[in-house]
Amino acid sequence: MNSYAAPGPAAMTWQRVPLVPEVTLLTADQPWDLWDATGRDAPPFWAFPWAGGQALARYVLDNPGIVAGRSVLDVASGSGLVAIAAAQAGAAPVSAADIDPDALAAIEGNALANGVAVTARDLDLSSADAAGAAVVLAADVFYQRELAAVALAFLRAAAAAGADVLCADPGRAFVPRDCLAPVASREVPVLAAIEDNPVKTVTVYRLA
Repeated sequence: MNSYAAPGPAAMTWQRVPLVPEVTLLTADQPWDLWDATGRDAPPFWAFPWAGGQALARYVLDNPGIVAGRSVLDVASGSGLVAIAAAQAGAAPVSAADIDPDALAAIEGNALANGVAVTARDLDLSSADAAGAAVVLAADVFYQRELAAVALAFLRAAAAAGADVLCADPGRAFVPRDCLAPVASREVPVLAAIEDNPVKTVTVYRLA
């Protein structure tokens, strides 16, 4: 497990995910130090288990029949947490897509450390191409207006192509609740340094 070197120079350690102890991720010890070290505008989403990802991963592991034996795409995967959970639940093949090259490296390393097969791929939400996945998973993608609109268009296209689409969100501002049907809710422990509360209520939705 220690053979994987994290992207970026900041200190990171292997940690079990609070709500999903079946998964171990390389996690930043000091979130903002790592953000400064990357020199990027966006936070290093790949370096932490975010609230929505934890809840969606937990839901998949608790309901393996949703993904077992089916092809899965995890959209805006970050650390790869949800994709790893899907693979542990019996999904195959599993892909995890993100726009950040550091995230793709983190996905590969985290999947290797957890002993599952996950293919990391570049994400182009504007393409509306879910690569024929039977199940599409997306967590924490509705936090910004423009991203939420593009993500929703991608997910709707996947659903129109026949995919079962599940999302999870901790009550961000731009959740399109009018087209999402809640299927579960969890109280999720998160890093207080990256959220406004140490516990977030996360809803898992199915795209209607």
